[in-house]
Amino acid sequence: MSRGGDGGIAPARLLAYEVVRATFEEDSFTERAFREAAAVRRIGGRERAQAQRLAYGAVQRRGTTDAAIAELADRAPRILDPPVLAALRLGLYELLFADGTPDHAAVDQAVELVKKAGAAHAAGLVNAVLRRAVRERDGLTARLLGDDSTPELAAVAHSAPRWLVRMWWEELGPASARPLLAACNRPAEVALRVDRHADREATIAGLAESGVAARVPDAHWPLAPPESIVIEGRTGELVPARVAAGELTPQSRGSAAVVEVLDPRPGDHVLDLCAGPGIKTGQIAERMEDRGEAVSVELDEGRAAEVAEQARRLGLRGVTVIEADAAAMGVGSGGFDRVLVDAPCSDLGALASRPDARWRKSPRQIERLVELQDRILRVAATMLRPGGVLVYSTCTISRRENEERVTALLAASSAGELPPLAAEDLGERAPELASALDSRFLQLRPDRDCTTGFFIARLKRDDG
Repeated sequence: MSRGGDGGIAPARLLAYEVVRATFEEDSFTERAFREAAAVRRIGGRERAQAQRLAYGAVQRRGTTDAAIAELADRAPRILDPPVLAALRLGLYELLFADGTPDHAAVDQAVELVKKAGAAHAAGLVNAVLRRAVRERDGLTARLLGDDSTPELAAVAHSAPRWLVRMWWEELGPASARPLLAACNRPAEVALRVDRHADREATIAGLAESGVAARVPDAHWPLAPPESIVIEGRTGELVPARVAAGELTPQSRGSAAVVEVLDPRPGDHVLDLCAGPGIKTGQIAERMEDRGEAVSVELDEGRAAEVAEQARRLGLRGVTVIEADAAAMGVGSGGFDRVLVDAPCSDLGALASRPDARWRKSPRQIERLVELQDRILRVAATMLRPGGVLVYSTCTISRRENEERVTALLAASSAGELPPLAAEDLGERAPELASALDSRFLQLRPDRDCTTGFFIARLKRDDG
């Protein structure tokens, strides 16, 4: 890592430090903060990649490093000055989790960071804590990471909020919760969707010629959609260029599986509620061969514009974008062949992809989302024609947002409050993916399936 002109601090480390501070002191989204700071500092190439690894890792591993700080500094992290806490989080992440940085460099540069931030009074503390971490690293690592037998210990070992660990402990059981938590700290699989006009095998071969290794997914339905490929290793410069040209679209296999279950056909009239940023809308329209109509509803103006841009990038003319609140659309006319509700959710199935997401969630947020999900599902049910299909999906692993929401919808239907609906048994077709709480539904898992943890239910309007 090269050293720059900021008191000898390496540019990558300084950028990472700024991002960690922005995340926890200004409540900035880590990814956005990183893009903006990297642009200001004009950092690219290997230094940018190194800065991203440090920043994202330090944010993601906050739960573990804060436990280390409490032990090594003999004080609660929350009472430390924010610049000092950020330097310790970054320095401890380097010492405990990152490879390739000499110990003395991680310690010395953390000290320089607090000095540069105007907290020179704490330089001695930072130096002492990090040097102690170096001396006691083996024992410290064993204490922090070696035991996840209780929710409290697992929260430290896997760097997750205690409420989340307790919830998964209760809903899934300890044996399933532990590997799921561990998967949240591993790099997410990189998957892409191939344009409908391209041949998948030819695309893989073309990427290989440019040094990008890709393969067909090795999985069963619905995790091996015919348009999906998986990247192994770096994407290089070719993949972003092909994305910009509309030849490839970044999309996890879990996300693509939702549309695989929806199974839109040419000539269908399909409604995609909560459609932004339009990844699934594009897949739906491509599956329909751009024949029929995909109506996409999105409340946020910016995300609605993204849906329209996705359609333009892919050359799709059968997409209609409506800027509206899906939860307040009123009773529909029942004219759609298929309706997708990819609902706003707590995103707990995508924690590996978003370093700060775990620290932004709460049980209270889930309860607010539950109310919204119910309202949207009730609207969706009225939009189906007789015999039509409704797919409900979230990218979360939460009984309140998933199984309980579908059960509540079916209960309202049975009570005559909504058109008659029946749940299809997806678990019968894909038993290895069936929800442990209700085998009619699918619950994808990052640890088992190596993709985003989507929940998927498929209902059919059954008027007899």
